[in-house]
Amino acid sequence: MAEKKKNPKQRCPNCGRAMKQQFIGLKHCKCGTSWQKGSGYFERTPGMVFALERKITKKSKNSVRSKQVPVIRYDEKQG
Repeated sequence: MAEKKKNPKQRCPNCGRAMKQQFIGLKHCKCGTSWQKGSGYFERTPGMVFALERKITKKSKNSVRSKQVPVIRYDEKQG
């Protein structure tokens, strides 16, 4: 008998819905919960701004390699 495959979508711990990926390592749910690789689960606030930032991974004589990593900034206007 074939074994049942596990659902690959990550589920929200609050409401049980499937979380949607915004960036690699950052997922959101409709209920206001987010998950970030390294940080874990957290509640979103209106002052949070999610962005991609370039991180230099390797420098050589002729080229520079960089990665885009998700970061969370806080908007001062929102409070």
